[in-house]
This record gives sequence, C-alpha cells and structure tokens, in this order.
Amino acid sequence: MYQIEEPSYFIYLIAIPVIFVLYLLVSFWKKRTQKKFASFNLMQKLSPERSAFKSILKMIFFLIGLAFLIVSLTNPKMGTKLETIKRQGVDIVFALDVSKSMLAEDIAPNRLEKAKQIISKIVDRLGSDRIGIIIYAGNAYPLLPITTDHGAAKMFLQNANPDLVSSQGTAINDAIIMASSYYDNDEQTNRFLFIISDGEDHQEDASSAIVQATKDGIKTYTIGVGTEKGGPIPIKYKGVLQGYKKDNKGETVVTRLNEAVLKDIADNGNGKYILGNKTRETVDFVEDLLVKAEKSEFESKQFSDYKDQFQWFIGFALLFLVVDSFMLEKKTKWIQKLNLFNK
Repeated sequence: MYQIEEPSYFIYLIAIPVIFVLYLLVSFWKKRTQKKFASFNLMQKLSPERSAFKSILKMIFFLIGLAFLIVSLTNPKMGTKLETIKRQGVDIVFALDVSKSMLAEDIAPNRLEKAKQIISKIVDRLGSDRIGIIIYAGNAYPLLPITTDHGAAKMFLQNANPDLVSSQGTAINDAIIMASSYYDNDEQTNRFLFIISDGEDHQEDASSAIVQATKDGIKTYTIGVGTEKGGPIPIKYKGVLQGYKKDNKGETVVTRLNEAVLKDIADNGNGKYILGNKTRETVDFVEDLLVKAEKSEFESKQFSDYKDQFQWFIGFALLFLVVDSFMLEKKTKWIQKLNLFNK
C-alpha cells in the first residue's frame, strides 16, 4: 500500500524529456560544426581518448538523478501495517446564557465574552472528549452537536451572541432538557453539563429538568459570571455605545450576579457551583475534574500506518548525480585494451 502526499510535483518530470531533447540538439549542432573543421577520422586522431558513449551515459545518469529528486518532492509513503486507535473520553455539553444581561460590563470585557473565554480555554485543555454547545435566552438553541472537532467548537463559539436567540429571558429549563438529548452514547458513564450564566432572570423552576438529567447520569455544574454589585446593560449599534437599558419608569436597569439560583441548580444536579470571574482558576478546576473522571471508549479507528519514503529517493538521486560528476568523458583504458570494435 502506498500514497503520494504531493502529486502536483510530478509535473516537473516534464523537464526530463525537454533536457534530453536539448542535449540531442546540442550534440547534433556540435557534430555538424566539427565537420566544418575536420573529418571524422581526423577528429578521432586529434581526440583519441574522447568517448561519445560516456557523454550519453553522463546525461542518462544526470536525468535519472533528477527524476529521483522530483519524485522525492512528492513525498511517497508506504504502509502495510494496520493500527487500531481507541479514543477515550467523557461527554461534555456547555449551555451558554446569551441573554441581554450577559452584555453587562462589570466583568471585562463583558460577561458574555468572559463566558466564551472560559469555554474556549477549557476546550484547549481537553483530550479526546466530545463536546457540544447550546445557547439559550428566552429559548434554547443547539449551536453545535456533540463532536470531537474541538476546532469547530471554538469557531462556532465565537459567533454566539444575543441576536442568535429570537426571544429574551432565561429558559434554563429548555437548555437542560435539550442538553439531555445531546448525549447519544448509552455506554458513556460520565456526562457533564456546564451551565455558564449570571443567574439573572432565572424565574422558571428547573428542578424537574435537573432531577431527570441527574437520573440520566448527567452531572450539572454551574459557572457564574458577573458581580454582586452588578452593572448596567449597554445598548450598542455597530460597536458604538448608544445608551443603557431602562425599565418602564425610565430608570437604568442594573443586572447583578444571582449566585443563589446557580448554586441551587448545581446542588440538585449532583455538581458544584463555580465563580468564573477568574478564568485560570475556573479552567484549572474543570480540567482537574475531567482528568479524574472515568473515561469511556467511544470510538475506534483502523488506519494504515504510512511512513515517509522520500529519503530513499534523495539517496538514489545523490548517488547518480555524484557518479555523473566524477565520470569523465574519456574512454576507459581497460575497455580500450579489449579492442572490441577493431579487427
């Protein structure tokens, strides 16, 4: 079994016949020019040791060396051994609150960006774990199905914002129910749900959804972002501040971190509440939690173990080119002594 990593380099092989044709044309021109000065017999007497065969042989060696060099550029690979790779990990779902209150800037740059930063840093430290992302406000929406593609997770995460959710509020109940449907591997023994929110506007009772999620083997952890002092909710247009959100009385709305709600969800979900204002401490806690968790095998793959073989072609190329450089266009003495062509 073999494969070619860069087949586009084969186009350079066209140089070999081009060089050979040019060599023939130059040889023809030399012979015709020599005839103007002396006959063939006279030329043999003037240059008795010159070998026409050696000249052709040198060109053949040069072209073979060049061909090997070009083939080495394509990086040929060969492999005959099949290897089985087993991947182990846990299933993790992030439920990210994208309600308007998450735009408050009491945590720099704002609560939502802090939450996205936490998730991104956690993803960077994951191994073969599968991850999924849900966003929620007035409704819950799937942002990314559960997958091992961590790069895609980070890409989709960057696009999470309140505009992706049609209605405002905080439908934590819907988010938990949706998260429960993400875990599609019945043999997975460790399922984690991380809810990242400020706890604001969690008016609905999520206890029934949490109880069912716990029965399904899901451990629910909550990560709070924001401060007890709180801050106003900015209204921006194309990145320019237009003002702050106001209530019906015209007063500026101040949104505060509601830790009590998040602690209650975590306690009922067989998990723990984490204050996420310090990114590094939060990520370290989650990493330690996942490292200690029992891993389940969820994927096995067989593939052929290909190894680079370009070095062999470079070696042969150097061999032919070195021989070409040391080969003189003179007749070999021991061949001359054989006198094969003279009677």
